[in-house]
Amino acid sequence: MKKALIVWGGWDGHEPEQVAAIFAEMLREAQFEVEVSTTLAVFDDADKLMGLDLIVPVWTMGEIARERVDNISAAVQNGTGLAGCHGGMCDAFRKNTDWAFMTGGQWVAHPGNDGVKYTVHIPESTHPLVAGLEDFEVTTEHYYLHVDPAVEVLATTRFPLVDGPHRLNKPVDMPVVWTKHWGVGRVYYHSLGHHADIVALPQVKEMLRRGLLWAAEGKAEAQNLIGKEPVNGNSYSGMADSQ
Repeated sequence: MKKALIVWGGWDGHEPEQVAAIFAEMLREAQFEVEVSTTLAVFDDADKLMGLDLIVPVWTMGEIARERVDNISAAVQNGTGLAGCHGGMCDAFRKNTDWAFMTGGQWVAHPGNDGVKYTVHIPESTHPLVAGLEDFEVTTEHYYLHVDPAVEVLATTRFPLVDGPHRLNKPVDMPVVWTKHWGVGRVYYHSLGHHADIVALPQVKEMLRRGLLWAAEGKAEAQNLIGKEPVNGNSYSGMADSQ
């Protein structure tokens, strides 16, 4: 049985408890053994993290000790999947650049705030994470992120839609869904999820379900790639954030 760890907390405005419950239900339906934690201290146990198939952060605007990010990074580099959505993953620990590098992006703005109606565009693709899915409209925050150019983009949205200092720049297609690798581990991100009702939308929920399972399925493949010796889990910046 695959093992997943969901860690929720931080800013209550993103309804982390409710979102974590949706993720837990998805994973249990897929026959995962699921642990749900409300403390970042769970990231102190490096050996435990290394034994997981999946880590799901649901934690907005917090701070985290460098050693905890190092432990997560080491686990992901060795095949543990990392998957999440919205600010719970890519606005989790703003001060820690290692976290942003690992996850593939950082939230910087949501022009128009909550209530912007926009289209999520899914290009035709045979990728299993989006195969058979179609464009859909959603009304929520329109997430503008600074994104790692190495990610594989699976869905986008067009900016600008509302007035703001970005308005006179050329139109851009902002990633909504992406994947990347960190070491041999799989990383999945979906920018929708401001509230639990957005996560529960059929299109969003299906994309997230596929993403969670995809990230977790990388563990067995990763072990074949790296053999018996773990990959070095050191961070790059060595920032000393604390919590």
